[in-house]
Amino acid sequence: MKQVAVVSGKGGTGKTTVAASLAVLWKQKKILADCDVDASNLPLVLRARVEREEPFIAGKVAKIDPALCRNSGKCFEACRFEAVEQANGSYTINSLACEGCSVCALVCPQGAITMHEVQSGRLFESSTAYGPMVHAALEPGRENSGKLVTSVRDTALERARESDAEIILIDGSPGIGCPVIASLSGVDLALVVVEPTLTGLQGMERVMAVARHFGVPCVVCINKADLSPPLSARIEQQCGTPVPGVDSYTTPVIGKIPFDRAVVEANSRLIPVVESAPSRVTRALEALAAAVLSRLYEGKGAEKA
Repeated sequence: MKQVAVVSGKGGTGKTTVAASLAVLWKQKKILADCDVDASNLPLVLRARVEREEPFIAGKVAKIDPALCRNSGKCFEACRFEAVEQANGSYTINSLACEGCSVCALVCPQGAITMHEVQSGRLFESSTAYGPMVHAALEPGRENSGKLVTSVRDTALERARESDAEIILIDGSPGIGCPVIASLSGVDLALVVVEPTLTGLQGMERVMAVARHFGVPCVVCINKADLSPPLSARIEQQCGTPVPGVDSYTTPVIGKIPFDRAVVEANSRLIPVVESAPSRVTRALEALAAAVLSRLYEGKGAEKA
């Protein structure tokens, strides 16, 4: 079983468009996993139907028992996150600001503060026309997004083993934070989607550094490559330049997707662009899908497609 993560160093590069296209084009038995728990879009594009839902419990928040509280103010003084609020001489906890560190409970002389588990999000298992999908939604203002991504990954791996799936296709979070680390660790290949802008180039360099740290090989796809040929050429040059301190490490650019209004039209209809009429972009995505498989199976992509 192989695991592929589609990632990007910043938002808006077309990562989910690429992931959705791979889901459609790859005919292998697969499990889909959307690890962008802050803004999950793959279920929308692939018209996922929720089959099972469960709460995700992670972390705790403090709660003050008014019957025990003597308004000593110790909790107010100790809280570094300004989660303890004072009004009319009494104290309350702002649950959204509370980080669950338990310091307030430790310093309270009356033992009026206790820690309570809180629901941080929801985990979903859904069906699509292209295979089962695992995805999640983090509650607004809640932390532990990395833990929720790990739950998505663990559930996807469990379902893949149960069904003898060949591939787990992961739509990762943008950026380089905890959700990205949880999306990348342990995968067989990372497909980095980059747009030809300076911020896109910087984001690509950062996310590839994270992948290298975890020993994950990368390949690169330049989306909307024809909008800035000079920057696209710069991205290719950067990918072909060995990284200092890493022996002969280069990253192949295996796909260039042109700008095409077909993508905008497909997004407005909430369908994968490769399901629309044949165009430059659909042909480029088909070539990319074959190239990623070839890299994943070390040249055996043609017989696996």
